[in-house]
Amino acid sequence: MSLLSEHTRPALGWRFRGSCRSAGEFYFFAPDDEPSHVRRRREAAAKRICASCPVLTECRTHAMLSRERHGVWGGLSERERRTRR
Repeated sequence: MSLLSEHTRPALGWRFRGSCRSAGEFYFFAPDDEPSHVRRRREAAAKRICASCPVLTECRTHAMLSRERHGVWGGLSERERRTRR
């Protein structure tokens, strides 16, 4: 997640309290050519970060309602979100 101005922060609220903020995007978004075994390990690492996140519910709700197509959001992978829809 990129850094945003102070004026933008209130509109995003929960995003600035996420555990992912200090972890980096690597764990949450796959490169196009990522092998499946590497993807599984990367997603497992992202889900461990999400598991203790104070805004997991808000993040998951956002991802489901906005139909986020890429990445791990709220502890759910792209495939898991599609399955739950």
